Amino acid sequence: MRFVDSNVFVYAILKPKRKLTKEEEELKNKAKMIYQRIVKNEEVVTSVVHLSEVANILEDAANLTYSINFIEEVYKTKNIQIEGVTKEDYFSATLEAKNKNISINDMLAYLIMLRRGIEEIFSFDRHFDNLKVVRLED
Repeated sequence: MRFVDSNVFVYAILKPKRKLTKEEEELKNKAKMIYQRIVKNEEVVTSVVHLSEVANILEDAANLTYSINFIEEVYKTKNIQIEGVTKEDYFSATLEAKNKNISINDMLAYLIMLRRGIEEIFSFDRHFDNLKVVRLED
């Protein structure tokens, strides 16, 4: 099982409003490949916080209905496990993020991974390269 970072969902499903650079196009294609693996029943984990990031971005970039429909579909997908987050979880992530100089939500993903015994993450965020996880881009 692998954790899925919010950026994978965003890159995979968001329709760009401008022409993408070659690097952005490659990133989008990798995200689509990962997303297709998930759609075809690869077991993954994410969190309500990471889905909230996706929802906010989709709402801003597309519209409210698009955002709501996407999140609803994720919740209906049985092979996507969604971790709840307590205020204690988020505070722990905040303190650890400060110590490691990475974003709070990246640290939250890492702490969930540790708790669940997950060693791999689908993400395009290089902050994970400084943690004891394997970051996968495809």
